[in-house]
Amino acid sequence: MHIVLVEPEIPGNTGNISRLCAAEHLVLHLVEPLGFSIDDKHLKRAGLDYWDLLEVHVHPDFDSVKRMLAGHHFYYNTTKAIKTYSDISYTEDDVLVFGKETKGLPEELLLEHEEDCIRIPMIEEARSLNLSNAVAIVAMEALRQTGFHHLLKKSGRLFKGGSSHEYV
Repeated sequence: MHIVLVEPEIPGNTGNISRLCAAEHLVLHLVEPLGFSIDDKHLKRAGLDYWDLLEVHVHPDFDSVKRMLAGHHFYYNTTKAIKTYSDISYTEDDVLVFGKETKGLPEELLLEHEEDCIRIPMIEEARSLNLSNAVAIVAMEALRQTGFHHLLKKSGRLFKGGSSHEYV
């Protein structure tokens, strides 16, 4: 599964999303211009221990993402959509697209893909959720629907009551 951030502005949000992508084995795509340097200390701090686990691609524009991921289904996250993120039946190859913190996705992109626009329900008085929270909500629902199969270990330790037990 792929997460696309179109022109992200806040390094801490992108750092949190990077950490989520690394931990959940999601591919991250960043569309320029970025509001920070990839080497930004705030970005690195948020995902500090996970950078070696992250697959990240930086694209000069959104058309580059579309070319690279041609054949994948794209879902565009916006507060303006009719469908909610939980109305969708996700697959492992889907692309979840999010806009910049201050403006969201460009209006023309939303109009061009209106049938694939989704939203997170919230009260009308709320403008939007924090970008990293929104990505986590939608991504975890998509992963839940696809069964987390690529994340579940075949064996490990289960800690219960202060002692550890093996499970298979």
